[in-house]
Amino acid sequence: MEFLYASEVLVNGLMAGVMYSLVALGFVLIYKASGVFNYAQGVMALFAAMTLVGIMEGRVPFAHLLNAAFGLHADSFGWTVPAALAIALTALVMVGLAVAIEKLVLKHLVGQEPIILFMATIGLAWFLEGLGDVMWGADVKVLDVGLPQGISETVETATNNWFGYGFFVDRLDIWAAVIAAALVAALVGFSQYTKQGRAMRAVADDHQAALSVGISLQFIWIMVWSIAGFVALVAGIMWGTKSGVQFSLSLIALKALPVLMLGGFTSIPGAIVGGLIIGMGEKLFEYFVGPMVGGATENWFAYVLALLFLVFRPQGLFGERIIERV
Repeated sequence: MEFLYASEVLVNGLMAGVMYSLVALGFVLIYKASGVFNYAQGVMALFAAMTLVGIMEGRVPFAHLLNAAFGLHADSFGWTVPAALAIALTALVMVGLAVAIEKLVLKHLVGQEPIILFMATIGLAWFLEGLGDVMWGADVKVLDVGLPQGISETVETATNNWFGYGFFVDRLDIWAAVIAAALVAALVGFSQYTKQGRAMRAVADDHQAALSVGISLQFIWIMVWSIAGFVALVAGIMWGTKSGVQFSLSLIALKALPVLMLGGFTSIPGAIVGGLIIGMGEKLFEYFVGPMVGGATENWFAYVLALLFLVFRPQGLFGERIIERV
C-alpha cells in the first residue's frame, strides 16, 4: 500500500511539473530569440489572465481611473463574452503588447549587452503589473473557461480496477498535460523546420550578424514575443483556473527558474522534462523526507536541486555548452 501511495504522489507531481513547464516555455522562447532571460514572463501570464477575465465579464478597462477622474460609475458594459471569443481577443491583446514592447523598448536596445536587456525586462514586469492593476483592479478574480475540474473519476476507477487503489488526479492537470504536449510539439516543429524558426535562432546568436544577412530583427522580436504572450495566456488560464487570478500568480516565474536550470535555457523539450523532474522530485521529497524535517520542503527543494545542477552541469540536461575565448 505504501508503494501505491507513493505512486499517486508521483503522478500528481508529474501533473504539477507540467504546470511549471507551461511557464518555462515562454522563458525559453524569449531566450532563444534574444539571448536574455525575460523576467516579465510570469507577469505576462498574470496580465493575460486578468485581461481574459475582464473581457469575459465585460468589464470596462481603467474603470477605477475613469470613475475617479470624471465622476462616472462605469464598471461594466453590461454583457459577457463567450470564453472562446474572449481567448481570441486576449491573444490579440498579447500580440499588440508584443508590438508595443518591440517599438518602445527592444528596438532601442539592439546590440546592447544581455544584462541591459535583462534589466529592461525587470522594468517591463513592474510596468505590466501596475498596468494590469489599473486596467482591471487588484481584486482576486475567478477564471472559468469551461475546462473540467475536480477529481478524474476515469483515472480513479481505472487505477482502482488495476491496483485496488484509486488515484486522485485533477482533470485540470490532465488537460494541462495534453495542452503542454501539443504546445511543445508545435514549438519544436516551428523552431526546427520553418524559415522563421531558423531566423529566430540566428537572431539569438548575433543581432548584428542577423541584420547583415537580411533578417528583420523587428519581425522576429514581434513574432517571438507574440508567441511567448500566447504561451503566457495558456499558462495564465491554467494557473488562474486552478488558484484564481491574483497578483501572486506572477510569482510562478520563480518556480520556473529551477525548471530552466535543469532543462536548459535553450531547449523547448528541456522545459517540459525539467518541469516534470521538479514536480515529481518536490512531491516525492515532501512525501518521504518532509515528515523528518518538519515539512514545507516543496518551498525550497527545487532551488536546491537547481543549485546542484549549476555546480555539476550548468548548461542543464538539454542546454548547449557554450565555450568562449577570452
